[in-house]
Amino acid sequence: MTSTLQRLLGFGAWRETAVSQEAANRRNLRLLVQLRWLAVVGQLLTIVIVHFGLGIRLPLIWLLIAPVSLALVNLVSLPLTQRRDAISDHELMLALLADVVALTGQLFLTGGATNPFVGLYLLQVVLGAVLLRPTYAWSLIAITSVCFVCLGVFHLPLDLPPYQEGGLLSLYMMGGLICFLLMAVLLVLFMTRINDNLRARDAYVADMRQQATEQDHIVRMGLLASGAAHELGTPLASLSVILSDWRRMPVLQSDADLNQDMDVMQAEVERCKAIVTGILMSAGEARGQAPSRTTLARFLTEVVEGWTAHDVRVRVDVTPWIGPDPHIIADPALRQVLGVLFDNAVEAGARRIVVSPTVSDGLLSIVVRDNGPGFPATVLERLGKPYNSTKDRPGAGLGLFLLANVMRSLGGSVEACNPPGGGGEVTLSLPIDVLAPEETADDR
Repeated sequence: MTSTLQRLLGFGAWRETAVSQEAANRRNLRLLVQLRWLAVVGQLLTIVIVHFGLGIRLPLIWLLIAPVSLALVNLVSLPLTQRRDAISDHELMLALLADVVALTGQLFLTGGATNPFVGLYLLQVVLGAVLLRPTYAWSLIAITSVCFVCLGVFHLPLDLPPYQEGGLLSLYMMGGLICFLLMAVLLVLFMTRINDNLRARDAYVADMRQQATEQDHIVRMGLLASGAAHELGTPLASLSVILSDWRRMPVLQSDADLNQDMDVMQAEVERCKAIVTGILMSAGEARGQAPSRTTLARFLTEVVEGWTAHDVRVRVDVTPWIGPDPHIIADPALRQVLGVLFDNAVEAGARRIVVSPTVSDGLLSIVVRDNGPGFPATVLERLGKPYNSTKDRPGAGLGLFLLANVMRSLGGSVEACNPPGGGGEVTLSLPIDVLAPEETADDR
């Protein structure tokens, strides 16, 4: 019951993260809905007090049209704030104009420009100046000014009783005081929330600029890596041919130690070629192979086995999978992300890594924990920023930067911490649907 009432009045759900201009308009429209409910209640109370309490006869039927109309406007606006993620400026302008029209109609019936509540036009102007673009704000000033002038010429005078005529000045001062207090309270209440909306919008813009800068950095690095991979392809192929020729030379075949060295060299050349192929695939090239379908547990096992085959210094374990094993597409980007985490753990001095995958509510979480020294505080504070590393060598710190951006491109996130038991812990989170093939998405 409480939640339904909150949705009807437009309250709740204020604690949101950074938002765009259109999303900020949606929150601002919700603010106007709340303001309008207060206006409806205030108008009804004022009409009752003046008509029945002060004995000043008012055209009740016509005056009640305004609060009823505003209530209907709210009932139309609320679904917009709940169903749509963005509200345009002209829709926000129409919402403010509805309030201006209702106020003008009520002032026309109650003395026009001589009514002390004519100052409420200023509240609409202030809200328009804060919420709208300058073009709309100036238009709202022009409209309210025309309404003010017209009310000075065209209006219905208040039908004051004879005993109230001598107290007209006191009544006017009371109305002015009430109008001032109403405007002050509403401005304080809603300007604070509007400022929250504006700060959220500014944070969104700053975040978008930061992401654009990082994406530009990644593109330049990708071009450099792709070019280097192409350049390395030729000498690696030449080395592979030379090693094959050496293997067929009788003089070299008779030397067992030299044969063993050539085997190691050939394995390293093949590994370099595989790395070059992976770089080209990440750059959008060498896409000849069709994406392979597998399960999550099998994919993680293959990644771990493939990595440990080249580095036996570290033991990597995958915790047993519990529950249905979802079908996924073996994404090379996620494979490289895990490889970067393993490499960083080895460089930090870890000798054991534990990979713990879980799927809950459509979200895949992969926790990678090692028994190394953990992350320095400076790295945790600037996680995902380029060149964020304690290593004193060129290019250090790019691994976690690329990892964070790859996860962001997949719609996921990266979190790192130093657990109480020691070591370092990185949590990769992304929607499982990003990796799931379309024909198996319904099977889960």
